[in-house]
Amino acid sequence: MKKTIATLCCVVASVCCSSVSALEDVHKLASPNGQITLEISSGKTFVYSVSIAGKPVLKDAIAALEFSGGDSKVNGINVYNVSGTTVDRTLMPHVQQKSQHIKEHYNQITLAFNQNWQLTFRLFDQGLGYRFSTTSGGDVTVISETAEFNFGQNLDVLFPEEKSFVSHNERLYLPMQLNAIEPSQFASLPLLVDGGDFKLVISETGLKDYPGMWLRGDSSNILKGIFPKYVVKAELKEKSDRNENILQRAAFNAKNVKLTQGVGRHYPWRMFAIAQNDAELLTNELSYLLADDLAIDPSWIKPGQVAWDWWNANNIHGVDFKAGINTETYKYYIDFAAKYGIEYIVLDEGWHHLDSVLNVVDDIDVEAIIDYGKSKNVDVILWVIWKTLDNELTLALDTFEQWGAAGIKVDFMQRDDQAMVNYYWKIAEESANRQLLVDFHGSYKPAGLRRAYPNVITREGVRGLEHNKWADYITAEHNLTLPFIRQVAGPMDYTPGAMVNSQPDNFRIVFNRPMSKTTRAHQIAMYVVYESPLQMLADSPSNYLNEHESTVFISQIPTVWDETIVISAKLSDHIITARRSGKEWFIAAMGNGEARKFNIDLPFLEPGMYQLKSIADGLNADKYASDYQVASMVVSKSTKLNLVLAPSGGWVGHLVPIKK
Repeated sequence: MKKTIATLCCVVASVCCSSVSALEDVHKLASPNGQITLEISSGKTFVYSVSIAGKPVLKDAIAALEFSGGDSKVNGINVYNVSGTTVDRTLMPHVQQKSQHIKEHYNQITLAFNQNWQLTFRLFDQGLGYRFSTTSGGDVTVISETAEFNFGQNLDVLFPEEKSFVSHNERLYLPMQLNAIEPSQFASLPLLVDGGDFKLVISETGLKDYPGMWLRGDSSNILKGIFPKYVVKAELKEKSDRNENILQRAAFNAKNVKLTQGVGRHYPWRMFAIAQNDAELLTNELSYLLADDLAIDPSWIKPGQVAWDWWNANNIHGVDFKAGINTETYKYYIDFAAKYGIEYIVLDEGWHHLDSVLNVVDDIDVEAIIDYGKSKNVDVILWVIWKTLDNELTLALDTFEQWGAAGIKVDFMQRDDQAMVNYYWKIAEESANRQLLVDFHGSYKPAGLRRAYPNVITREGVRGLEHNKWADYITAEHNLTLPFIRQVAGPMDYTPGAMVNSQPDNFRIVFNRPMSKTTRAHQIAMYVVYESPLQMLADSPSNYLNEHESTVFISQIPTVWDETIVISAKLSDHIITARRSGKEWFIAAMGNGEARKFNIDLPFLEPGMYQLKSIADGLNADKYASDYQVASMVVSKSTKLNLVLAPSGGWVGHLVPIKK
């Protein structure tokens, strides 16, 4: 009779362990609520199957590493010990993306095999992950990894297709059939598989000292992990300051430094967020839960909003100086930020010559800008190119700290091979040592770094608003795809906030005076629906000052949350989310290209009355997308709200308790 490897605990903040004989051929495990079940067997490799509510999700999937070094190449699996663990506790992240408390409740099985290797699976109610680890001494080189996900049937996939391992991972999610994805086609992560009765988002976390995983097709019901090989030689392209040519790759994935016997190494978690309805994906915390523990004192980290210059091309007007990349312009940004209580501004591309992050252009006085900002309670974040920063890293970061900068925005990495992944960790650590925030752009998806180093407060790796400067594909439907897939991996610096708004039929591409392809209310709703503890205001201060009512509303929206409740959600169709900060609530609705009506209840409110101020699509927003209307009313938990959304529209409300 097969045994289930898990001893369940029901006490918060408890950890239970058990160890069983490894004589069985098949090892079983269930999630705490019993809905997700796992079976693992071993022979030449590890084979596992996953079901939810008795329905198959993965069937005979394969997990394997081929390695050399301290242990010889694996030729078959010899499991000699199996142990089980249950953890049930509550975490309190310092930078609370979704909520003040995160429930960590999982059942775990660890299979020790061969000499000093382990394979661990953790099952949560919201999905599962697995990873390899070793306590081997000596050098360990991972030649290849097999991560083969067999779904056993043809399913729908939203596929962020890529053309190269050199990529900033800003892709559309292409609807495809699983068995129509050819071996030549591959995608970055995260990726969504729609099983009808379930949705599964594949990603990874705990990514450190190892290349990122990508997925390719197989002209079957299988997706296979592929990995950029170790980079032996790379150099900048001619006349380029940011794009490297990969001149030589090794024949292996990762070459690890010598390990201390008994200390060991963990390889990344292969992560499966599983939901029985779309809304569950919006509150999934697996990427954080499986990541490395906190590595720094985070008490100095301050989330907030940022006035951003690059998207709007410094288009300010009505001033007595020439707008551009100069000290006067950035002092104007600081004045704007101070007026609305915005915590940061960013000096994006242009403040320094591209040969050196310390070679400041003549029209910029960085120290004067930072000092002026501090006099107004506004801090400054400095944009840098990763390679130029790396060339003079210690001197540059020491100088930024001396200047009083609040953080750095590091751009154009566009790779996730082992060396580049390690670069992210190096920047996180070195910046934390100097109390600098980090915003990675031109980056791969979040993969756990933010838990260990919460000063890595947000990152791009998302096809966001900036694409409106040169393309027309940032639609309401695209905006309603991102939270179900990309946001499952972690915060996304989409950079919302366009004040020039259009419907699709009158959208125009204007690089230096861009617009959104959605309504004003849709743009404002993003500040509640989209998660980024450092949230940009992308448009020009002049536009925000002219749209004072919208700007006041945006500036009151927090960037971190104590509680999140998804009222209603359907992928690419709509999202209605309620989030709490202290005693105040924000509710936001985003709709797709069709006009919509929703009736929502407010049972999550505490007893008592609330003052609700809302911004909704105006009566003419179907033609003139910048049209909006403001309303105010008193509500309670028994109130029913009627939301009316224009095509590509939205609605957002701010609820404040009325004191007795």
